[in-house]
Amino acid sequence: MIKGLGITTVWTSDQQRTKAFFTEKLGFEVRNDLALGDMRWITVGAKDQPDVELALMSLDGPGLDAESSGALKKLVAKGVIGAGAFRTDDCRGDYETFRARGVEFLQEPQERPYGIEAIFRDDNGNWYSLTERSDELDFSRPFA
Repeated sequence: MIKGLGITTVWTSDQQRTKAFFTEKLGFEVRNDLALGDMRWITVGAKDQPDVELALMSLDGPGLDAESSGALKKLVAKGVIGAGAFRTDDCRGDYETFRARGVEFLQEPQERPYGIEAIFRDDNGNWYSLTERSDELDFSRPFA
């Protein structure tokens, strides 16, 4: 039986740079950084969530043929891959902290029916939601 999410992929053109983005700008911790033959296995995660990791996977790594690698590179560069939503208990505060560290935001914190949300990009162009959930969902409010 599935117990939950353990690892998910973040596509990157430069694993070292992306590791620095997640650790230095977002405050994540490195869980693994291993050389496995011609592959480098790097995972990072939020300090308060030890059971979930982001695998920083190279866009031209093992298991990807040239056509698939090229397609992924185009999609990531175009900024159309949404890699996930991060929960926070202070969206506006984290927005200010991350912005001061050089994180590119596509959307400032905004009230949503489910809470407060800001949207940012990582160093590759993948986008993420930064969400402070509301205790009460209010779908009567317009979603702008």
